[in-house]
Amino acid sequence: MLRQERFRLFLDYFTNNFPEPETELHYNNPYELLVSVILSAQCTDKRVNIVTPPLFERFPIPEALAASNAEEVFTYIRSISYPNNKSKHLVGMARMLVEQFGSEVPASVDELQKLPGVGRKTANVIASVIFNQPAMAVDTHVFRVSHRLGLVPSTAKTPLSVEKILVKYIPKQLVHKAHHWLILHGRYICVARNPKCGVCPLSSFCRFYEKNVLMEVSAL
Repeated sequence: MLRQERFRLFLDYFTNNFPEPETELHYNNPYELLVSVILSAQCTDKRVNIVTPPLFERFPIPEALAASNAEEVFTYIRSISYPNNKSKHLVGMARMLVEQFGSEVPASVDELQKLPGVGRKTANVIASVIFNQPAMAVDTHVFRVSHRLGLVPSTAKTPLSVEKILVKYIPKQLVHKAHHWLILHGRYICVARNPKCGVCPLSSFCRFYEKNVLMEVSAL
């Protein structure tokens, strides 16, 4: 099956069955989402959502976080992965946000990446979720699902190479939605170990299913 056909089937399924996907992070404004995404690196959204309510109560605006210090922030996020580094990043991010961006979260991926703790993946999430830009954040779920479905070739070995292929084949107006589709599918169906191929609605055009499940059955 050609790659273009796999993309078409992938987009058709989710457009018809899950037309308005959303992030599972809880937030009320761009500042809160930025904090949450920074915290979510190598950590579950569920854990982040537990930690952020008291954090946002104490630091409801960037100015409050900017006026604090890493030691205080650490007390709120100690149960998050890498709390020491993330505490420093959050304070540094808030200070730059206040001093250089007028306390407004920038829409540009390039400007977002200037903020401490914000790499390309985080910047793409903010650009996609908040500003509906055609930005594709490639995390472990997106990377895994894209390869398994056959949307990207095995030679695409870096997040950036996967991002470029996905953005090339997905219509601009759907990129910000496809980001969520891939993440959620990887989180609940196409899991890292023992993917749930038996209940997967995408198995009919999945390269992983073709090579690993159907071939095993035919060999019996």
